[in-house]
Amino acid sequence: MPWLLLVIAGLLEVGWAVGLKYTEGFTRPLPTVATVAAMVLSVSLLGVAMKSLPVGTAYAVWVGVGAVGTAALGMVLFGEAATVGRLVSLGLIVAGIVGLKLAS
Repeated sequence: MPWLLLVIAGLLEVGWAVGLKYTEGFTRPLPTVATVAAMVLSVSLLGVAMKSLPVGTAYAVWVGVGAVGTAALGMVLFGEAATVGRLVSLGLIVAGIVGLKLAS
């Protein structure tokens, strides 16, 4: 269960990171409220997961899921470059997340 909560927390991190773009500097109320809610829920679930998981592993996985998801959505939603170097780098992050899961 802690791993599931951690992955959900990471996905919510993707939501708030992408949501920041849609707030337009916190000038749009609805995206701002949704972004702040995702932030609070993401960090809360991370905290719950850390009750059972090592802090270094939990934080690294949370950040990794957030980084990969945000970069991928940046490519899909905002037309950011999907170069071979970026894709390989994201693959390495995913490999690190899997490695942390297998090692814990």
